[in-house]
Amino acid sequence: MLFVTQTALELGFQYALVAMALFLSYRVLDIADLTTDGCFILGCAVSVSLTAAGHPFLAIPAAMAAGACAGFVTAFLQTKLGVPSILAGIVTNTGLYTVNLMAMGWRANQSLLKQDTIFTLFQSTGIGGSWNAILLSAGITVLAGVLLVLFLGTRLGLSIRATGDNRDMVRSSSINPNFTITTGLCIANALTGLSGAVVGQAQKSADINSGTGIVVIGLACLIIGETIVGRGAMFRGAVAVVAGSILYRFIYAIVLYTKFVPIDCLKLVTAIVVALAIASPTLKKWAAFQAKKRRAMSAGKGEK
Repeated sequence: MLFVTQTALELGFQYALVAMALFLSYRVLDIADLTTDGCFILGCAVSVSLTAAGHPFLAIPAAMAAGACAGFVTAFLQTKLGVPSILAGIVTNTGLYTVNLMAMGWRANQSLLKQDTIFTLFQSTGIGGSWNAILLSAGITVLAGVLLVLFLGTRLGLSIRATGDNRDMVRSSSINPNFTITTGLCIANALTGLSGAVVGQAQKSADINSGTGIVVIGLACLIIGETIVGRGAMFRGAVAVVAGSILYRFIYAIVLYTKFVPIDCLKLVTAIVVALAIASPTLKKWAAFQAKKRRAMSAGKGEK
């Protein structure tokens, strides 16, 4: 059970970066960015390729830069060419398939056998003992979350938040919404690339299909976290995505450990959880209306 707990915590912190990226694009900017799947693999591919070349530390900012470039392409399609946000993400995601193959030397997968990664180098320091991978993953995620919250409190960050709330108001305030959208999507996809980079070095491999469905998992983590922690300030949002990611991974690990649900059905379970979480406000309103209706009918019968 200790191994299950450690695995859930490690993966929870690593994939929380994807949920953090979706928090910025989906919640703050109010844009459904479907670049996430391909961008995650891009970060993983760049990280593993550079690590295989002997540059594990350089691989992290390089993967973030690659993710930011993917976000820029998506933003360019939206803001300059008038492509709807969902279609822009799909187009970029489709093109990234070839880019990801190119990043891995035109191979469908790449592994790190005896190369040093940031995890093996951190393990060699002896810090954290058997919890060293969790400690490093948590440190990266917490640092990224703190920097994101601080950024969203700056003038540019407030402009990005305002763009998501009311784009017309931002435009009337002499702020270019195209610039704020581009900046927000670049940062969001840089976080996704960072997640892919960390996961790639932790698992010592990159696969062309490893990011399939990652946007659904990220949304599940985001919504589960917001259900538990609640929505509000940016700090609460950052805490929510981390908590949601860890809880999701715990649920995932327990399901795998107990074999309560067949492994082949986990994607379906994830989709159902996301659908129910998104629909929860509507379901709560419907339940409250039905309860009010029953009370009114009971009161009417009592009067008779």
